[in-house]
Amino acid sequence: MDWQVAAALPTGLSEEQAAFREAARDFALAQLAPHAAHWDATSEFPREAIAHAGELGFCGLYVDEGAGGSGMTRLDAAIVFEELAAVDPSTAAFISIHNMATWMLTAHAGEAVRAQWGAALASGRRLASYCLTEPGAGSDAASLRTRAVRDGDHYVINGAKAFISGAGSTDMLVVMARTGVEGARGISAFAVPADSDGIAYGRKEEKMGWNSQPTRGIAFQDVRVPAQNLLGREGDGFKIAMKGLDGGRLNIASCSLGAAQGALDAARRYMGERRQFGKKLAEFQALQFKLADMATQLVASRQMVHTAARKVDSGSSDATVWCAMAKRFATDAGFAICNEALQIHGGYGYMREYPIERLLRDCRVHQILEGTNEIMRVIIARHLLNTDEELR
Repeated sequence: MDWQVAAALPTGLSEEQAAFREAARDFALAQLAPHAAHWDATSEFPREAIAHAGELGFCGLYVDEGAGGSGMTRLDAAIVFEELAAVDPSTAAFISIHNMATWMLTAHAGEAVRAQWGAALASGRRLASYCLTEPGAGSDAASLRTRAVRDGDHYVINGAKAFISGAGSTDMLVVMARTGVEGARGISAFAVPADSDGIAYGRKEEKMGWNSQPTRGIAFQDVRVPAQNLLGREGDGFKIAMKGLDGGRLNIASCSLGAAQGALDAARRYMGERRQFGKKLAEFQALQFKLADMATQLVASRQMVHTAARKVDSGSSDATVWCAMAKRFATDAGFAICNEALQIHGGYGYMREYPIERLLRDCRVHQILEGTNEIMRVIIARHLLNTDEELR
């Protein structure tokens, strides 16, 4: 992959950010690109490669340095995730989810839990899963049924989670469970060691994409968790989950940018090599226009994601709606760009010999997870209808 267009990120990046981008690109080319197709074909979870990512600081990108992380901004993280996803969206997406769960734990755990788990997670020596979705609570996350009941110095957790990335292969679960009334106000968050007694993992789901990371359901039966493993206070769980998802939506949007960049580069390269009717594909104006539209969509998406990241970094009051807009726009555009790149490749794009079909399969789920794009529209519309604040 030549990644010539990848060098044309928006101007205004600092020297430090340019260095992050270069380090992420070098890591992706050396550690992910040679193996991504094999991991996809064999459904192998590349823990060793993820540990190498942790050695570079990529497993705790926006975790505070005091908790063992890299202390980077959300914009810095977006730049890194895009570069990783340009060759392997599936592994990059897991690293992004691990970052989200690690940040939630280190930002809200008590001193003892943070000391025990923070550096281990931020370094990639241990991995984390984010456990919100349930069989009966997907988009309607506030209706979750998993319950945690206080029992002396412990909480006892019962319930089930669904579609959990990394489940069965990670070491820490950040779990949302109901401790109080119905609705969002009754939800709390817990740091639950993944090998706790009473936890059972379901079968590994067979998926369209994201095959380098396992996805399983989790059952909790009388799982005892020390009270000190409560994140924040009782009733803070939904707020913690939603704050985590602001960053998670930026992360997944950035992974869509990466998949789109990888697909665009492959399409450019293919158009320069493939000949039909005595001419290179690059000489056909219809395909030139298609490529131009793909590049324009990608740059527009990148600008929106980076603007949303800056909103989060500055603590802007409208950061959540900007994250929703960026996630909706970039994941839709990313899939469309991959699809157009596959079309340019013709029948070859459908073959596993080329990376296009894998990029397409891996980025399709981005329109569903971290809140479906329909829910992103709900968030945006509510902001527009229920506030006088302008989106600028």
